[in-house]
Amino acid sequence: MRSGRVVEEWLQSRLLEGNPLGDPSEREVLIYLPPGHDPEEEVPVIYGVVGYTGTGRMLLNADPLLEDIQGKMDRLIAEGKCGPMIIVMPDCFTRVGGNQYINSTATGPYEDYLIQEVIPFVEQKYRCGHRGIWGKSSGGYGAMVLGMRHPDVFSALANHSGDSAFEFCYIPDFPKALKAFREAGGPQAWLDQYWQRSDRRRKDLFPALNTLGMAAHYFPNPQSPSMGIDFPFNLETGEFKPEVWERWREQDPVNMVERYADHLRKLKFIYLDCGTEDEFNLIWGMRILHSKLEALGIPHVYDEFDDGHMNVTYRYDVSLPLLYQALYQD
Repeated sequence: MRSGRVVEEWLQSRLLEGNPLGDPSEREVLIYLPPGHDPEEEVPVIYGVVGYTGTGRMLLNADPLLEDIQGKMDRLIAEGKCGPMIIVMPDCFTRVGGNQYINSTATGPYEDYLIQEVIPFVEQKYRCGHRGIWGKSSGGYGAMVLGMRHPDVFSALANHSGDSAFEFCYIPDFPKALKAFREAGGPQAWLDQYWQRSDRRRKDLFPALNTLGMAAHYFPNPQSPSMGIDFPFNLETGEFKPEVWERWREQDPVNMVERYADHLRKLKFIYLDCGTEDEFNLIWGMRILHSKLEALGIPHVYDEFDDGHMNVTYRYDVSLPLLYQALYQD
């Protein structure tokens, strides 16, 4: 079987300079080139955005029981299930644990970074055809939101188990996060202590990290004394703040599809899937998205599968060939 190759590029971002978290402004951009890639040939390009706590390089992580994206693409092409595509894997990791791929004064302008810097950077170096965006979990959220906001940039999207129906996927973490923040002396103190630990992937730490990260993305407030973030609950008493929560809900894909229906109709292809046993209750959000897209008459492919949230990269065997078919042009 012929092998593609991965090129490591570095991009010095103007937009990320001086970001509020002090994260690097020079970022790795990994690019998969298909077997026998002809630099003069224009091929479709997919931008891969990953889940929370991840970065682009994780798509290439070696695991003896799983297939990384390079091996998967090589195999799909060799089997004739997919044509040659370029896959771009950017690094958007932040100190709050990951990215939702939207602009925030509390994290940085990552939506602009991807659209205004990463895409031109890649396409100055490589001949690229139509663009798609693809991701899982927070990456699925990013793919859905960027695809619906920028149909002039992306022609297709694939959303695997993306964050949606926020009432089901985020609120269950709030009491655990509130307890952790109070015990640490506040969100900033908790985050500082988190980065001093050596066991940062402990499952019981995720509710606080995820809540902090989502709040930083969905309701940044430069005037707030709490890391420039407004939280959907009182950090002392836990009293729920409906006005803050409503801002979160405005950025929930299930509440965005009507606003962006005309944009979604411009896309060549929309793919959604989720495991019926998803541990973060994301199946409900995906079912709502599917139902709303159907009601709006927006063509899409929707699938449910009998599994959870983790270790489901085998689902890319379905989405990647479909993205190729949608993006390829003679």
